[in-house]
Amino acid sequence: MGETAPTLILASSSPRRRELLGRLGVTPDRIASPDIDETPLKGELPRVYALRMAEEKARAVARSDGEMVLAGDTAVAPGRRILQQAEDEAMNRRFLELLSGRRHRVYSAVSVIAPDGTQRTKVSENIVKFKPLHADEIAAYVESGEGIGKAGGYAIQGRAESLITWMSGSHSAIMGLPLYETRLLLKQGGYPLG
Repeated sequence: MGETAPTLILASSSPRRRELLGRLGVTPDRIASPDIDETPLKGELPRVYALRMAEEKARAVARSDGEMVLAGDTAVAPGRRILQQAEDEAMNRRFLELLSGRRHRVYSAVSVIAPDGTQRTKVSENIVKFKPLHADEIAAYVESGEGIGKAGGYAIQGRAESLITWMSGSHSAIMGLPLYETRLLLKQGGYPLG
């Protein structure tokens, strides 16, 4: 007889994170959007920022005893600069111009609060390189609307994938949830996974 899974709360309204959890055979029992200030601290490095955001998002969601919370955050970073979610077309265009022809890092953090209240967090560090983007390619991508609301202004699981010449690391992490680290943290927290 298998273990009974604890009630799992996904602290994210991202459909990508729900879809990625599904790849592990996990369906959250409840979805709650954390309401936190996502402004980077002065001088905060991208890796530290992603870790802090994932931890704060997990703690910001109300949970009862015996419930488990999972939260994630992704930071796109050319150098030390953090490119948050593209809010509009102008920001999306600026981000793509900045990433054009360059390598950048994508830090994808996941944080799990176990039913006993123990919080564990891990981060996946990945590298992505865009081809040199022509103005018409940037305009077409921005016009598609795909990059709005995405960290760094692009979605690797969509049209942007055809503009990427090289990547190192976890595809799921670049999408927004590192599955290897997520599986490990869920198991450590007592969630039954095969």
